[in-house]
Amino acid sequence: MEQALPIRSALISVFHKDGLAPIVEKLNDHGVTIYSTGGTEQFIKELGIPVVAVEDLTEYPSILGGRVKTLHPKIFGGILNRQNHEGDQSQMAEFSIPQIDLVIVDLYPFEQTVASGADAQAIIEKIDIGGISLIRAAAKNFADTFCLSSVADYQEFLDLLKAQNGTTTLAQRKRFAAKAFACSSHYDTAIFNYFNQETQLNHLKLSVDQGQPLRYGENPHQKGEFFGAMDQMFDKLHGKELSYNNLLDVDAAVQLMNEFQGSDASPCFAILKHNNACGMAQGNSLSEAYAKALAADPVSAFGGVLIANQKIDLETAEQIHELFCEVVIAPGFSQEALALLSQKKNRIILVQKLFKQSDLTVVTDQAPTQAQIDDLLFASVICKHTKSNTIVFVKDGQLYASGTGQTSRVDALRQAIEKAKSFNFDLNGAVMASDAFFPFPDCVEIADRAGIKAVIQPGGSIKDQMSIDYCNAHNLSMVFTGTRHFKH
Repeated sequence: MEQALPIRSALISVFHKDGLAPIVEKLNDHGVTIYSTGGTEQFIKELGIPVVAVEDLTEYPSILGGRVKTLHPKIFGGILNRQNHEGDQSQMAEFSIPQIDLVIVDLYPFEQTVASGADAQAIIEKIDIGGISLIRAAAKNFADTFCLSSVADYQEFLDLLKAQNGTTTLAQRKRFAAKAFACSSHYDTAIFNYFNQETQLNHLKLSVDQGQPLRYGENPHQKGEFFGAMDQMFDKLHGKELSYNNLLDVDAAVQLMNEFQGSDASPCFAILKHNNACGMAQGNSLSEAYAKALAADPVSAFGGVLIANQKIDLETAEQIHELFCEVVIAPGFSQEALALLSQKKNRIILVQKLFKQSDLTVVTDQAPTQAQIDDLLFASVICKHTKSNTIVFVKDGQLYASGTGQTSRVDALRQAIEKAKSFNFDLNGAVMASDAFFPFPDCVEIADRAGIKAVIQPGGSIKDQMSIDYCNAHNLSMVFTGTRHFKH
């Protein structure tokens, strides 16, 4: 069985002292010698607990305004020595270096200082030197030294002290060493990204430390975890935990509906399945928008993710309640609507915590009407949030059909036409959006035969003129956005 090591000495120097007192008191109960400095030393003294000043141990004062105080061989030797190494122990005795079994150190609040809008000098002073060095040293020597690097872990460590009579196991020391290196790497990432705002080096450094385990990954045999501050984006009012696939659909839904926000936006509703909109519409009321969105593909809507750009009222909720859906997202819910939708115990209800006018170039002789422009912009936004290659049909503010994820743009177009026919939508007078340019005029020709009267696309093909010529010859209007929207 693994032998636990007793904690006989500790170095404590922290910025955040919340929750520290019970640990110090428990260490004192076990007769642990405590070394400290500065504000932490004073904090421990005020608890009535004996403490040895680091300056007394090193016989060197804190200098340079406190920038240098723990960077000394008697400190780092005590942390880094190998207790089973004869040479190390000989030098410890020769230079009168005490063993340090526990290091409790946190870091200056660099990220918080940057976020506060402090001046550059204040930010620079919050780049920790001694603390980060102590953390790395203690974590490296986890075989003999325990490193506690975050106030978030104080309670776990205190429980450990109580349960194991002031001892720690190798597995525990190694686990907390991993936590320490996570802490130090996150800190260095934040510092680099602050400096790189001006230097613009070609390096991408990301560190997200708020992981949330999911029920499973994309498939049941896979693991999944969400990183990010979910509570900053949503208030979860009801339902089961979000799954990996739920999150993908929620992200796609939010990105899509963000295009239809604002005080002047018409009521809008979208239904998504596998990250694509299978129904979307605007209406004079939210209930009308929902009914039109559902009509686009009531089959695919089953088990989908629903999102609205306005507060959901009871009338709309009564319609939604008839459909099995995984998630409902809106800026708010009336009390009656929430009560009704919450009757399904697993239905996830999210409140989203909270558009875009394209510069269009008319390239055909015939310009689109204002009503067609509204539909074209609506179709273009849906296109932007649909897997490529994609074609989208819209009429009177309602998604009629889309062809998604095809290897050929012509195949996407034909898929959309067949889908519209299968739900008895009349495409005569509808508009078409494409996520990328047409390399040949075949797409506008097929669309024309299906009844399409206006087209929106990025443009940019060396053969754009061929599509323009066809439209001019057949009284179609077409506009270019100049922006491609591939999504893979």
